[in-house]
Amino acid sequence: MPSRLPVRCVLLTSVFLSAAALCDVAPGMLSRANAAPEDAVPSGASSAKSGTVGARHRASRVSGRAAHPAAARAGTHGAARAPGGRAGASRPSAIPTASKNNPPGPVQAQNPEQVLVTADPVAMHAGGGMIRPQDVPQSVSTVGADYIARQAPSATAYDLVAILPGANVSGSDPFGFSPQTNISVRGLNNDAIGYTLEGMPLNDVAYYTGYPSQFADSENYESVSLAQGAADIESPVLNAAGGLMKLRFRTPAEKAGGMVNMSYGSYDTNREFIRVDSGEIGKTGLRGFVSYSHGATDNWRGAGRDQRQHVDFKLLKTWGNQNSAALLGSWNQAIDSYYPQATKESWAQDGIGGQNNLTRHYHPDDAAQGTDYWRLYRQAERTLYLAAPVDLHLAHGLTWRTTPYTQGAYGNVPGGEVLPVSNVFGVGALSAAGYQPSAEAESGAVTRADYTQRSYRSGFTTALEWKHGPNTLTAGYWYDYADDTQSQTFTPVSTDGTAHNIWGGNSSTSLKLADGSLYRTVNNHTISQTNALFVTDTLSLLHDKLLLSAGFKEVIFTRNGTNAIAGTPYHANTNTAVPLPRLSVRYQITPHHQVFFNTTTNFRTPAETALYSALDPQLGTLTTQGSTSVKNEYSIAEELGYRYADNIVVGSLTLFNYNFTNRQIETLGVINGSYVSSTMNAGGQTSRGVDVELGLRPWHHISPYVSGEYLHATVDNDLMSGGDLLPTRGKRAVRSPTLQAAAGLTYDDGHAFGVFTVKYTGHQYATFMNDESMPDYVTANMAVGYRFDDVSVLHRPELRMNFINITNQHYLSGVADPTLNAKDTQGRYGTTIAGESPDYYIGGGFAAMFTASTGF
Repeated sequence: MPSRLPVRCVLLTSVFLSAAALCDVAPGMLSRANAAPEDAVPSGASSAKSGTVGARHRASRVSGRAAHPAAARAGTHGAARAPGGRAGASRPSAIPTASKNNPPGPVQAQNPEQVLVTADPVAMHAGGGMIRPQDVPQSVSTVGADYIARQAPSATAYDLVAILPGANVSGSDPFGFSPQTNISVRGLNNDAIGYTLEGMPLNDVAYYTGYPSQFADSENYESVSLAQGAADIESPVLNAAGGLMKLRFRTPAEKAGGMVNMSYGSYDTNREFIRVDSGEIGKTGLRGFVSYSHGATDNWRGAGRDQRQHVDFKLLKTWGNQNSAALLGSWNQAIDSYYPQATKESWAQDGIGGQNNLTRHYHPDDAAQGTDYWRLYRQAERTLYLAAPVDLHLAHGLTWRTTPYTQGAYGNVPGGEVLPVSNVFGVGALSAAGYQPSAEAESGAVTRADYTQRSYRSGFTTALEWKHGPNTLTAGYWYDYADDTQSQTFTPVSTDGTAHNIWGGNSSTSLKLADGSLYRTVNNHTISQTNALFVTDTLSLLHDKLLLSAGFKEVIFTRNGTNAIAGTPYHANTNTAVPLPRLSVRYQITPHHQVFFNTTTNFRTPAETALYSALDPQLGTLTTQGSTSVKNEYSIAEELGYRYADNIVVGSLTLFNYNFTNRQIETLGVINGSYVSSTMNAGGQTSRGVDVELGLRPWHHISPYVSGEYLHATVDNDLMSGGDLLPTRGKRAVRSPTLQAAAGLTYDDGHAFGVFTVKYTGHQYATFMNDESMPDYVTANMAVGYRFDDVSVLHRPELRMNFINITNQHYLSGVADPTLNAKDTQGRYGTTIAGESPDYYIGGGFAAMFTASTGF
């Protein structure tokens, strides 16, 4: 970023102090002389030249009249505008705002005086952009655009929050291309976290999981926030006991321009990105951006190559008193290879090689009969997200917010499977065009088992807020409609290992039964509808020092499903209505010290796969037993926190407690060769701990950051296994490391920059009996770069090197599918319960990426 940021305020000489209030921090942010500068200058504010970090903020010309307090309201769509000015103007925080009870009257001056105010945007972000002061009565951590811009361009939202307190990120490749990644927050898994992009839900409609490689390109994020405790009441999510990840696009620039970058790195990785900003379109007040990226990389271990194409766009109009309307979206297409998970035994024997990888060539005569060929596991996916958030500030203290959205997704998660050559459980021979079973296959023919999911989703959230004196009343409604179809068909594999149509499910290439119908072992269709009403009342007392808030949300969730597999129940319908109250308190003790407390409730239903039975493709017997009587998870959570923020230090400490009933745990089930997410009921659970994070504002351009978590999560009861009970009461919960700690050190003088981060993750159990665990590990990343001055039409060209896992650690990065017990265990009733080995993600090895970028 440039070392100096000019901001010119044209002020009337005779009312300098009063008009200077227009450059003060916005109400809703920390209202004090040393308020957080990063809130005064949003990292994603509009710029005269869009593109690289260090984009020049356009000079703001402010007229000599008092600003309306709502004109700089934080958190609305679009950048804040001063009356008559441009978005993104820097505001000095040392001058107090004019009293709203005694506002300055209109005055005139003969000769206006120009005052030049400068600020250093690099110096405005504590901890190198890894921490921001917060003002909401719940734990929230945020990384800003300056931190994001120093990371590898391929980094996903999971990668960007990995250093925040409570975030435990498990990856399979170093660059973030692979969808085989996971995150847990305070021990609560990926599927217990809500994901939103500017108010639009991003969770999978069937499994609740998030797929961060689909969300957006990192260059387009203005910020990524992680609320570790709970989602806010307006967020359109069902499953957020583990918190909420909020993604926000950058604000389109007011002047036409753009950005381009190109990257090359280890494992023949290449990535190209271009973004174009329209600037203001005519005199309409509309402005927007659209971007396109392409990336590809080889598997860092084993055979395979990933390819990804992505488009992001946003069109924004702002007018009047902070009114805004936007149209935004993301389109993603990827074809990803597969990284097999490892057991402790295979990890000890082969590490990152051997049986923990897929084979590069097709060998139907090997031990796996050719089903371990990498091309049989290539995952193809397409997604489209669209939303149109609107924020209107009406008369008499009324504000109306609404976000309609629509989404579509299709994907194939295939795997190798051997089927009988001549007969399928007595219903006849399989056939398909070009079907030539391999003669070497001993028990049948090698096929590609295609597990496809096609989903459509649409809905909206709407809320009306009324502010009257110290009281703010908000009432709203969320409606969501989802249509999801899942099917498993089989595509024949030719003698060279190739199988047609990587997208699967095609009637012309998939195997058919003798009667001409497609041979399926999974075939279900689910319509899900959500109706949620919510109301919250907030009272501000003691000159805004004390904030009291109480809310209530009633969620009605229905699923109407059908299963077209013969021999299984056809209908699978569920209906749930759950009341969800909440309460929060925030008190500003002094301008620097703040405390907060909240208690929230949450629930979620099991994943769709729990509803339906599935068949073994060879024997015709049930491999999965569906049920509509699986109980919903319900949780109560409390947080007690303390925050400190001044012009040097920003930090927080949060104590938390959770109590769960019918705890839902995500696991990976193998359905006829395809790895499909499912859930298991883990009974009651109690989780307690403390989160801490601390960042310092730059001293001689150096900004340190530290974060940490202590977690004590235990299972509250014995778990049923077969006809006996496993003695799990009092055992530690899975995926819940007792200790996590991270540190970062950033240097940035506006030209040369560098950042170093290190993360420690303690050991975590992979079974409910605690008879197998994953060891602790430490990883470290680093980036160095240089930004040049403008060169002709090139704005702030930049060269950057990112180094990931710089010590080349070979480690298990997370628990992929926990099990009840790894070793044979005697149950409470005396029977022997057989053990089952859990699987683990293998973390990515060392990688380096070079990036050249420039604005224009």
